[in-house]
Amino acid sequence: MGVAPELKGRTLYIPRMTYGGAKAFAAATRSVGINGQLSPESSKRTLELAKHYTSGDECYPQQVTLGEFLHVMRSKDFVPGKTAFFMPTAGGPCRFGQYATYMKRLLRDFGYQEAIVVSPTSDNSYDEVGKEAGAELMRTGWRALVCADILRKMLLRTRPYELHKGDTDQVYEESLNSICRVLERKGVKHKERLAQLVDAMTEARGKFRSIPARYDKSRPLIGVVGEIFCRLNRFSNDELIRIIEEQGGEAWLSDVSEWIWYTNWDQVKNIIRKGKKVSLEMLGARLKNYIQKQDEHALLEPFHEDLRGYEEPEHIEVVLNYSERYLPPRGSLGEMVLSAGKAIYVYEKGADGIVDISPFTCMNGITCEAIYPNLSRDHDGIPIRIFYFDGTQSNLDRDMGIFMELAKSYQRRKKKKRVYPSCFN
Repeated sequence: MGVAPELKGRTLYIPRMTYGGAKAFAAATRSVGINGQLSPESSKRTLELAKHYTSGDECYPQQVTLGEFLHVMRSKDFVPGKTAFFMPTAGGPCRFGQYATYMKRLLRDFGYQEAIVVSPTSDNSYDEVGKEAGAELMRTGWRALVCADILRKMLLRTRPYELHKGDTDQVYEESLNSICRVLERKGVKHKERLAQLVDAMTEARGKFRSIPARYDKSRPLIGVVGEIFCRLNRFSNDELIRIIEEQGGEAWLSDVSEWIWYTNWDQVKNIIRKGKKVSLEMLGARLKNYIQKQDEHALLEPFHEDLRGYEEPEHIEVVLNYSERYLPPRGSLGEMVLSAGKAIYVYEKGADGIVDISPFTCMNGITCEAIYPNLSRDHDGIPIRIFYFDGTQSNLDRDMGIFMELAKSYQRRKKKKRVYPSCFN
């Protein structure tokens, strides 16, 4: 399948919603002839640049991603006709739906109409990604996100216990680069690429296992939920995951795949609402869901023992059913439903506390903050704390230190016990 005409000869910049996921997805685009590259890393300078072109009413992640794209546009090598920006969108109450629209307006205002914005939508579970290079990119891109999620899970499960600081980050980077080399190969059939990815993931598992570490069951496990960009982008949340680790905890971070499974579920519900329960459209949605699940199982298989006790729900309905009592998924939309349901899920898995990472003024965060007291009360008083971010300084070390004391207190009295991998024995 050739490159879509509008992307031929262009560099497609992909924002770092999650570093590993964006890097792997960029590699996947290169497998079909699209020159996908990571956007420049965010900094105080890129954030200040974005603030010159925003009013302050925007969501913080928009300022972060806009700053990355503006950095590209300020580069001496920037050529509008050879540039594209990847900015997915979504329906529902979130301001995320306006990011791409605003980006297009800015390009027009700057006189850069030749640059384009690639903007698949959650309304059909991002099926437009496939339109750029057929189903090949859709499937390879999915595998890229799953691999990145698994490697991040191994990173967070291992790093708090390493004996030599930096070992786990190095293995993670090496493993991610190995995965990207497989993903970016052109002309590889799906079956062959999957086998190569499983081999690379198995090799990565061996590297993680070889890291000198002392696993300690006394470390509290902190489930991390919240707005997808802010919780996964290290710059946006001021490295809060590392702060959890430095304060004596271990983080279970909700991944990117969770959102894809949710949009798949929503796509099926929308098809039913249109009266097309028996249709080619429904068949396509069901088939895509089946294939993605099969690929996920194959890539997770090497980590069966390593991630024992850290299993994600087999079906997204598990999370949505947990949310039903507090935020019914057929009435509420988006990340608020996932955050509420996932908080209960990790409670059931034996977590010792829940942290919600959200942008300041985020509707999803505000709604969840309103129901968290009841959710905590109904689940043995597990401590839940929401952290808002807007690019200003706050004393995260102090605030996380207080929260970790609550988590340690809960750990001593909790009723739900954790299951551990054999490395903890």
